[in-house]
This record gives sequence, structure tokens and C-alpha cells, in this order.
Amino acid sequence: MIDLYTASTGNGRRATVALEECGLAYKVHKLDLAKGDGKKPEYLKINPAGAIPAIVDPDGPGGKPVTLAQSGAIVLYAAEKSGKLIPKDPAKRALAYQWFMQATTDVAPTSSSIFYVSSHVPVKDAGNTAYFEQRLLTQLGVVDKQLEGQDYIAGECSIADIALYPVVAARKALIDAAPGLANVKAWAARMAARPAVAKAFANNG
Repeated sequence: MIDLYTASTGNGRRATVALEECGLAYKVHKLDLAKGDGKKPEYLKINPAGAIPAIVDPDGPGGKPVTLAQSGAIVLYAAEKSGKLIPKDPAKRALAYQWFMQATTDVAPTSSSIFYVSSHVPVKDAGNTAYFEQRLLTQLGVVDKQLEGQDYIAGECSIADIALYPVVAARKALIDAAPGLANVKAWAARMAARPAVAKAFANNG
């Protein structure tokens, strides 16, 4: 049984979806970040950065316990452990890696920037928020072209879809109001309808 330490954020949901889609047994430990749960000594022993998500798998490689943080790393770990979400076909696998990175290093940081400039920075400016919102829509426009004629980003449901979906779900209002992006919108509805995704979101909160 994997212990999952998470909260109601895109990163937390990404890890939860990965575990659920991979069929790995896990127990959810919800942290209230606003109350400082991430900075408590007992959690800092698990993740010194004090961030979520993190997992503790007592049955890691070689049967030895493993502790792991970072949502992207957890997605890859779950996929490799289960043999799921990584395409067997080398070409599709390469695409899955590419779009996994696009989701984690391009789209997700832009979405995070929207959050920070609209709520956390000392001086808030609507123009800055609009800039990052447009940047996000532009990045998703690239995904929209990739999805043309196929149900999933790399041709089959993979780590790429798992990495991207929580970001798109969090920005649903912005995306739904934007012109175009028909393929992304249809893909998001398809992802939301997957039983494992729905269960993961319910478990994660």
C-alpha cells in the first residue's frame, strides 16, 4: 500500500490520477497547506521541501522502501511500476515523453503563474494575469493540433495525458470561454469521463 501525501492542487491531483490509472493500491493523507501541514517536522522527514505530493512505497525497487516527491516523478514511477501509461511502441513512447515534458515544464508553470500573479504577488496587475492566460491558451493551441484526429496526445492514454489533464481541469472556465481549442475541450471531457480519473479527483478533493 503506497502512502500518498497530497492536497487539492493540480500537482496533488496529477499524482493521484497516476496511481489510480495504474491500479496501484494507495492511502490518501490530505495535508492542509494553509494551516502549515507541509512544514510540520513529521512531513519534512518525507519531503524536506515541504511541498506536495509525495509518496512512500514500502515495496519499492528490489522490495525496498522508496520515498519520492514531485508529481512528474510520481507519474513516471507509477507508470514504470505498473507497466501502464508508457506506450510499448517506440515512436508513441517518444511522443509520450515529449508531451509529458510539455505539460510539466511549459503548461503547468504557466498555469501556476496565473495563480501567483493574480493572488500572491505584492502588486497585482490585471495585465500580467491576462498575459499568462493568453500564454497558456497559446501553449494549449499546440496541444490542440497534436490531438487532431486522435483521442489521446500520443495516440493512446499515457503519461502525457495524466500530466496535462489536472492543469486543464483547473483552468476549465478560461479554456471553455476561449475560441477554438475544440480538440482540447473534447479531450478534457474524455479524460473526465475515465472512471479512474473521476475516482482520483474524488479521493484527492
